[in-house]
Amino acid sequence: MAHDPPILDAVLAEYALDVIRVASLGNGLINQTWRVDCAAQQRFVLQRVNPIFPPAINQDIDVVTRRLADKGLPTTRIVPTGRGALWVEAGQGIWRLLTYIDGVSHDSLSGERQAREAGRLLARFHRAVGDLNHQFANLRLGIHDTAKHLSFLEETLVRETGHAHYAAVLKLGREILKIAKSLPVLPALPDRVVHGDPKINNIIFEFGTDRALCLIDLDTISRMPLPLELGDAMRSWCNLSGEDGRESEFSANLFAAAIEAYAGEAQGWITSDELSAIVPATEIILLELSARFCADALNESYFGWNPEKFSSHSEHNQVRAAGQLAVARSLGAQRDTLERIVKKLG
Repeated sequence: MAHDPPILDAVLAEYALDVIRVASLGNGLINQTWRVDCAAQQRFVLQRVNPIFPPAINQDIDVVTRRLADKGLPTTRIVPTGRGALWVEAGQGIWRLLTYIDGVSHDSLSGERQAREAGRLLARFHRAVGDLNHQFANLRLGIHDTAKHLSFLEETLVRETGHAHYAAVLKLGREILKIAKSLPVLPALPDRVVHGDPKINNIIFEFGTDRALCLIDLDTISRMPLPLELGDAMRSWCNLSGEDGRESEFSANLFAAAIEAYAGEAQGWITSDELSAIVPATEIILLELSARFCADALNESYFGWNPEKFSSHSEHNQVRAAGQLAVARSLGAQRDTLERIVKKLG
């Protein structure tokens, strides 16, 4: 069976599968992903891994998913090739095959029940890998170096003056940089093993229910302070419009449901200092991501984009940047309320 792109046939031949159908899957920003339907109702997920990740990232994923499975948590697993390899090198790319989790992902939460489920799932994930003794290949140094990302935005605004959308991006960039001057400073906290990108569409929910099954897209697993991980989760989960909305709000109700469920599951594991840093970390992550999207609206080199909804890479990133900025402003207006929610959990 011939597939588009043709390289898929060469990759799938490494697994000796009886393939019936291959179809594009999901709307991820980084990796290219396909669903592979095989005989006997078998399904797999095939990914071409973005070159920003080293091939050894697959060893990290194998170690972590083995731990999750040992702890009884549902998880996708890397399928070895016929030669026992965790990945395939073909067409100047790195490919991997994963087991398929039957469920659905969402671009935004539908309500507090889903928020609670997401919170409990992330806490179970953190506890399961919390004492993992593994040297990660993908250290992701500086991934949440907010000052670096803001500086890169400033440099981009100076360098890319010839871009067709420069005027619009410049206005947006100046707004981001102005608000960033009043960002809080997080306390020094220990690193934990984290997912690294716990946005809402990286959670698989059970069909027909709101039960959260597992986290996917594990390339970002690394170590960092826990509030940054939780801030990244809250900025996504509590955004009422998802990442592709220019105007949005931060939902205090979804925040309360998610963080209360997380704290309940993580009781005795998460510290009071980590809890108290969640709200400022969420605000920091929102501005940081807004800056990254804004810079890529001119550089057009990192994040993927959806040509079915937007006219250009730049337009999509402008909308993303404006949306994250709007959510950050909404959070700022509710900061006292959010801090009271967290304080009750300490």
